[in-house]
Amino acid sequence: MAGSGEDWLGDGLDVVGADCGLWVPGVDYMAGWRGARESADRLNRALLGAGFDLSEVRAVASTDESGRGLVRMAGWPGTVDRLAGLLESVAGRDGGAA
Repeated sequence: MAGSGEDWLGDGLDVVGADCGLWVPGVDYMAGWRGARESADRLNRALLGAGFDLSEVRAVASTDESGRGLVRMAGWPGTVDRLAGLLESVAGRDGGAA
């Protein structure tokens, strides 16, 4: 990963239309990003509540080329493995229902 320390987690965070590289005139990227930002904030609060450090794993708001909101996860592999274990544990208790 480029950079040192935890700076890589900040790279590309909250970038509107970052995936396509081009801005399409007339596409409302901000509306999609705002919705994605609300969802990312909710997930980040849940991660904090579960004891995760947002410098190690976090939800990131963005949009696709059509302006639809996207939420991505960015994190260190070990922390993502810990999150996956937690989710697997919850899925096992609930019979796999989400």
